[in-house]
Amino acid sequence: MCRISLFLMLFFSCTACVCLSQDSLFITKTNSPTVSIKKDPKLDLLIKKQIQINEETSRNARRLEKGYRLLVISTTLRDEALAAKTKVYTAFPELKAYLFHQSPYYKVKVGNFKERKEADSYQRRLELLFPKGVFVINDIIEVKLKLPGEEEAPNQE
Repeated sequence: MCRISLFLMLFFSCTACVCLSQDSLFITKTNSPTVSIKKDPKLDLLIKKQIQINEETSRNARRLEKGYRLLVISTTLRDEALAAKTKVYTAFPELKAYLFHQSPYYKVKVGNFKERKEADSYQRRLELLFPKGVFVINDIIEVKLKLPGEEEAPNQE
């Protein structure tokens, strides 16, 4: 019984200290068991503005289009798919590799090619690393948008 009352006494004295010490941080201490927090309404406006900026920049940074990717592996073993993705990054750091899980298969797709001939060129080179076959597939690709004054960037990233 003594331990419980000692614990309760310590708990309530510590909570009172926390409330008192944070009094300057918009927490108002009252005699009731509730705590009220005052927030500047400008914070909501700033948050909404930041959300809008984030959406616009991410939307403008990339867009999706029809294009081609290379399917380098389709396996039921996750480790094998990760190893293939690593092999692609090591040999072709300019290409972006994607790991998809479509139960029960793990698929590694490579590149963002607008033109079939670009995909065909990389297909021949990747077949040296993946002798079981590399396949050109139609896919929705990420296309980087160029900013005003920028030169056309390579689109296989």
